[in-house]
Amino acid sequence: MARVARIRQAGGPEVIEWVEVDLPDPGKGEVRVRSTAVGLNFIDIYHRSGLYPLPLPSGLGSETIGVVEAVGPGVTGLAAGDRVGTFGPELGAYATHRLLPVDCLFRLPDAVEDGCAAALLLKGATAEFLVERCARVTAGQAVLVHAAAGGVGHLLVGWLKAIGATVIGTVGSRDKAERARRAGADHVIEYRDHDIVDGVMTATDGKGVAVVFDGVGQATWAASLKSAAPRGLIVSYGNASGPVTGVGLATLNMHGSLFVTRPKLYDYYATHSERECGMARVFEMAAAGSIRPQIGRTFALEEAAEAQRALAAGETAGATILLP
Repeated sequence: MARVARIRQAGGPEVIEWVEVDLPDPGKGEVRVRSTAVGLNFIDIYHRSGLYPLPLPSGLGSETIGVVEAVGPGVTGLAAGDRVGTFGPELGAYATHRLLPVDCLFRLPDAVEDGCAAALLLKGATAEFLVERCARVTAGQAVLVHAAAGGVGHLLVGWLKAIGATVIGTVGSRDKAERARRAGADHVIEYRDHDIVDGVMTATDGKGVAVVFDGVGQATWAASLKSAAPRGLIVSYGNASGPVTGVGLATLNMHGSLFVTRPKLYDYYATHSERECGMARVFEMAAAGSIRPQIGRTFALEEAAEAQRALAAGETAGATILLP
């Protein structure tokens, strides 16, 4: 029997309910995994709230770390007892056990323990594709990272610093400012006390940044536009404060012929080869110490509703994980 989160309608955290499910044996190409840690991500909130609509009823969560309990017919390369992880796109990570297609699973390096893996897989893959395949940041470029102490933000900071970029981060508190500096930020702007655009222009001698990584959305959109250098790129990859809407092309022209993209992880991890190469790069950067997953808070698995509330309220720093 598995304990599984379900939502029957979109709404607040209270719509998450827990049910018992009798999982069948794994079918062809499937693996049954017992969860040992579950990653919490903003996309889980977008799914639950209806910002990203789902067919209902639905499970929640995409990032599972666990141990293989059984494999189905045709599965090769994995056996009972192997440590594995997945970051989707299949939903249903808020569960004690899951049936998963073998092609979505990665074998975990022995050096990466379960909690760190839950803080690393999806967020690390996000950092990898944003920096290296979406924005294609190069050494010497100035880059702005909003929410630089967050789960993805601090990985972006470390990754960018490792490849030689000059990193400017925005944060909401002194404690988060210190986290961003430890991750490698060259300049940190506490946006509640200091204007973001003024801080960026001071750090860049008035030039602006080549790339903006904006996972906050609505609340930072205006600052992102004004912080980008002419012909700069804004990568809007999240909606923590609400979605950016009504973007006018003339606005991009007015701010210096800017480029904007709204990328999706699974468009960059669309094939098995892309997934294998991307995750190999993530593990390489982690082994080198360039990115260091930080677990800010942990919750019991069935406290997922409270964990989502805390994440949405900005009460977390680094990664938040759920433990069965």
